[in-house]
Amino acid sequence: MKFLDQAKIFIKSGDGGAGAVSFRREKHMEFGGPDGGDGGRGGDVIVECVANLNTLIDYRYQQHFKAAKGNHGMGQQRTGGKGDDIVLKVPVGTQILDEERDMVVADLTEAGQRLVLLRGGDGGFGNLHYKTSTNQAPRRADPGWPGKEMWVWLKLKLIADAGLVGLPNAGKSTFLSAVSRARPKIADYPFTTLHPNLGVVYYGSEEFIVADIPGLIEGAHEGAGIGDRFLGHIERCRVLLHLIDGTQDDVAEAYRVVRGELEAYGGGLADKPEVVALNKCDSLLAEDIKEKLEALEEACGHKVYPLSGVSGIGLKEILGTLLNHIKTSKEEEPGIVAASSAIGAGKRGQEGFFRRRKDAADPDAEFEEGYWGPDGEWIWYEDEDSDEEEEVSEADEAEDPDDEEEEDFVDEDDGEDEDDDEDDDQHHR
Repeated sequence: MKFLDQAKIFIKSGDGGAGAVSFRREKHMEFGGPDGGDGGRGGDVIVECVANLNTLIDYRYQQHFKAAKGNHGMGQQRTGGKGDDIVLKVPVGTQILDEERDMVVADLTEAGQRLVLLRGGDGGFGNLHYKTSTNQAPRRADPGWPGKEMWVWLKLKLIADAGLVGLPNAGKSTFLSAVSRARPKIADYPFTTLHPNLGVVYYGSEEFIVADIPGLIEGAHEGAGIGDRFLGHIERCRVLLHLIDGTQDDVAEAYRVVRGELEAYGGGLADKPEVVALNKCDSLLAEDIKEKLEALEEACGHKVYPLSGVSGIGLKEILGTLLNHIKTSKEEEPGIVAASSAIGAGKRGQEGFFRRRKDAADPDAEFEEGYWGPDGEWIWYEDEDSDEEEEVSEADEAEDPDDEEEEDFVDEDDGEDEDDDEDDDQHHR
């Protein structure tokens, strides 16, 4: 199956059906009142996350998707039927972006997740709605509200626990085939891997997913080689395994090249936990292994593991280290558990929203709504409301001194009034 990780498509929700102009006509009732029904609502554009898909190839040959129109209203106050929805099935990890790729409309991270991208237009009113005391036989009915339409980008970001990075021909595919049942293409020339591969690793009674992406070269963020478009597939990874080809002369420079590309790409890749391994140690002498390990440790500033995907040297230690990082990341990093968005149509316009669990460690925690702030921070709706309440309370406190002065002033006036009353009493006496 061919791999495609991004596609641009046109989507349109269905138009609402028109209302009906109809009058009640029965035996012995020649001039009955209006009974025209409303039009039906147009179909929605729905996206569904499916577990058994791993590519967007279905959207390469068909780019236009339109939901059905709502049925027209009929006599006897019969409302038209709703138009059929159209369901777009996408792999887990698919992001939906607007045409300019500036805003993430939805992020689908769980199998079975269904979102309404565009809602169908409302149906028009029949003439029954326009009956008044002065117009007993209205001949007016409304057309249906039009649906919404837009171009969107589908972008697949594979969901994996660990990601493999390194220069071309560093042994990433060999490592993946050694620790999992994945069978990527392996050859002794650069850029053998042309698209990402996933493998499930079993370590004891636990398992995790490893993603292998094409190799990076210097200038990849500017489009050199295959470029950095596949780096998006490891943005969701909790830890990166950086493999260095031990047969190279300058292993420290190889490390710095890849790190530079990760930093240039952004997306938080340079800040992710990193495990560095000197690969292909089965082809090196013991003295060379020691020398290159020291050079790499000096370049990266932490421990470097000797490794060989062919002979199995260091595989168990590497897998244990990766699993520990994954567990630690799951405990510390909440992450988005689910997200949803809906864009209305006709009279039902709604702004996009996202949902996530406040306590990610508790699978039974309720979802709360919020959104991403301009600086990338997460803002809860209820927190925003509480901030407004605090501002109002502060404003009230600022007004309190004036209120006290007014009360004091009123008290003085009351006292003067009482004195005047006493003087009047004495005068009458």
